[in-house]
Amino acid sequence: MSIINENNKEYRFGDSGPKYLLKGPRMNFGVVVLKPGQDFNAHYHNIMEENFYILEGELEIHIDGEIFNCKQGDFIHVEPKKVHYLINKGNKNFKAAFMLSPYQEKDKVEVNYKPYSN
Repeated sequence: MSIINENNKEYRFGDSGPKYLLKGPRMNFGVVVLKPGQDFNAHYHNIMEENFYILEGELEIHIDGEIFNCKQGDFIHVEPKKVHYLINKGNKNFKAAFMLSPYQEKDKVEVNYKPYSN
C-alpha cells in the first residue's frame, strides 16, 4: 500500500506540466497543469491508453486531428496510437488527473503536429 501526497511531488516545468504520483508497475498516475496559453506537445503511445479527468479549467484537446473542447468534470479517453495535443486556451489554469496503462517504461512518441483551431 502507498499513500502519496501531491504536494510532495514536483511538476516537470516547475509550476506546470505533468506531475507523476505513481510510475508503474502496472500504470502511471498523476496530475497535469497547463497555464493559460500553454500547450503540451503532440504525441501518442504505442501500447498505453491515456485518460484525463478534468479537475479545474478548460482544455482544447486534438485527437487525431479532431478538436474537442472540454471542461471541469469531463473524462477523456485516448486509445493507443491516437495522436493527442493539449492546449489551454482559457484564462485560468487547467488541471487534470491522468492515468496511463498498461505501464511501459518508454512508450511516448512525439510527433510534428501543426494544430489548427476552431
